[in-house]
Amino acid sequence: MVSVRSSQPKILTLVVSSLIAGVALAVAGFPASAVVALTVKSASDAYLDMPSELEMPQPAQRSYLYANDAKSLIATFYDVNRQDVPLDRVAPAVRDAIVAAEDARFFEHGGVDVRSVIRAFVANSSGGEVEQGASTLTMQYVRNVLKTNPNLSPQQRLDSTDDTARRKVQEIRYASALERKLSKEEILNRYLNISYFGAGAYGIRAASERYFAKEPAKLTLAEAALLAGLVQSPDSDSPIGGDKARALERRAYVLDSMARTGKITPDQAAKAKAEPLRLKTTRLPSGCVAARRDTWGFFCDYVRQWWMAQPEFGANPQQRERNLFQGGYRVVSSLDPETQEVAQNNVLGVYGYGSDRAAPMAVVQPGTGRVLALAVNRHYSLNDTTNQLVAGGGSVVGYQAGSTFKMFTMLAALESGRDLDTGFNAPTRFLSKYPGGGEAGCGDKWCPRNATPSWMNGYRTMWSGFGRSVNTYFVWLEQEVGADKVVQMAQRLGIEFRADSDAKLAKTQAARWGAFTLGVSATMPLDLANSYATVAAEGIHCQPTPVLSIIDPSGNRLPVSNPKCQRVLRQDVARAATDAARCPVGDQSAYGRCDGGTADEVAGIMGGRQVAGKTGTSEYDSTASFVGYTPQLSVASIAANPDNPHDYVGSGVQQGVISAVAQTMATTLSDFPKQNFTPPGARMAFGAGGRRGR
Repeated sequence: MVSVRSSQPKILTLVVSSLIAGVALAVAGFPASAVVALTVKSASDAYLDMPSELEMPQPAQRSYLYANDAKSLIATFYDVNRQDVPLDRVAPAVRDAIVAAEDARFFEHGGVDVRSVIRAFVANSSGGEVEQGASTLTMQYVRNVLKTNPNLSPQQRLDSTDDTARRKVQEIRYASALERKLSKEEILNRYLNISYFGAGAYGIRAASERYFAKEPAKLTLAEAALLAGLVQSPDSDSPIGGDKARALERRAYVLDSMARTGKITPDQAAKAKAEPLRLKTTRLPSGCVAARRDTWGFFCDYVRQWWMAQPEFGANPQQRERNLFQGGYRVVSSLDPETQEVAQNNVLGVYGYGSDRAAPMAVVQPGTGRVLALAVNRHYSLNDTTNQLVAGGGSVVGYQAGSTFKMFTMLAALESGRDLDTGFNAPTRFLSKYPGGGEAGCGDKWCPRNATPSWMNGYRTMWSGFGRSVNTYFVWLEQEVGADKVVQMAQRLGIEFRADSDAKLAKTQAARWGAFTLGVSATMPLDLANSYATVAAEGIHCQPTPVLSIIDPSGNRLPVSNPKCQRVLRQDVARAATDAARCPVGDQSAYGRCDGGTADEVAGIMGGRQVAGKTGTSEYDSTASFVGYTPQLSVASIAANPDNPHDYVGSGVQQGVISAVAQTMATTLSDFPKQNFTPPGARMAFGAGGRRGR
């Protein structure tokens, strides 16, 4: 018989093929006259309305999330367990088995096998049955594409499998048209990647992993035949949850078919049929609760949150989530497994698993915003918690970070023209212009006090005021530049106001928010680390990002993974702030003006590496914080009870938080060369009049 892929005109070929299909369908119960009418009507536009999905199919595929080594798998996201694999990475036995089982004349016909149609016609007319029907691999592929197309509605996908004359004719038309656009190898490859093999496995890669825990390139003849036998009735014939005996019968049928087509010898078929069923089942879990390590779960959750905020992945949250779970992306994250392990161990040194209190820690790279680690003394799981305790989100609005917010007051003052040597005789208690009352009030004005008057009181500059964390100095300085300017500075550096009360104050009463400089606004360790990373990067603020690269299913690298950075501070302002921030940690400013710090031990832990940072405690020691940074790293941790703000952690935990952050910095940077801060100019240090002081 002459192949349909001859030189006869395309439309005539379609008409002839469809008419023959119509006869077979009529025998199966459809009016032949209706089929013929449908065929003649539609054949002329067969090449005009073929769905683009058939040329560029978009079946749901699982997405993978890796650590920054691009090898360590963090988690897999999928609604449908599928990932495409090229044909050259599939064992030849699989290709031969599928063709022998489903379409022995696949490489001879043009999408519609006329001989098979006639055979089905004769068999059905005599009341017999055939193992192999008239649908070719190409026709089956068309059906699979349409019924799995995520861009169609559920009803449209259901209609694509209806046993109707119109649907069958359309399938024939599409198959014939597709054969003229794609090679046989490409069609076979796509068929293998889209077919359902039962047990939740879509595509040959997922099937080989699900049934035999191996790559499809390593499947044996018996294994290949078993999988090929499943595509007709994948759930009922599956040896996992289905009929094992039927699975072996189908395997035998495929092996005999391969022998008939000459792909294997009868002896090879007999030997493979005699093999016992050796399954090695695996189930690839989905989502962050199934992260390969539960200590990576919070970072995984942050990636998911970040993804859901990117308009590049969809116009709304539903589209973005669908793309994550069905888009087949390869995401290489910024998570550094070694840094994560170090941070996790140091966090557990503050509070162990099982404690109601927590010490979440974030590690950020200045100049890129890339998040290297998110650690907390919790197991990310449905049995413990999936609340994002490090980066925030959902109902988690954060914790007060105390005097770490004095950095924003110092930056606002430096930007306004003040220099580091700006002095004030700080009293035990300062009568501010801001409204207040109660215990912290003097009449109707807010009247803050120093925590340790004997050590904090007296003439202070930004160096000594920041080093000794002098409350009254910084409330005075805030009053000088305006609280609204301080609030704006915090926002420029990435501090978010997640609590409704904080957001309202920032929007409507920022100029009256005097207590802001003392860190009464809730924040997250990630926001805090990234804001200080902006100072470490000399005024370059980068949006925190958890990714290094994102590759789509076509192999394209998406620009959404690139750092998003901009200058938000003058370089000289950032350098000056860093010079003062060396004082709290036992380091020394470039001008030798540090004379005491609240975390003097940090410099010793860092082993001579220049370091800056700030401690913070909130009222009644309800929380304890520390953020430290170098030019290469910024790390922040806040000790708190995430579920009970009235469970005060106490002053005793402060040293543990300081040590955890410092040890994380020191260990992470141990293999990196020492990098010094750039000193500020004399004008930023001492003003236009040159060096002065008391």
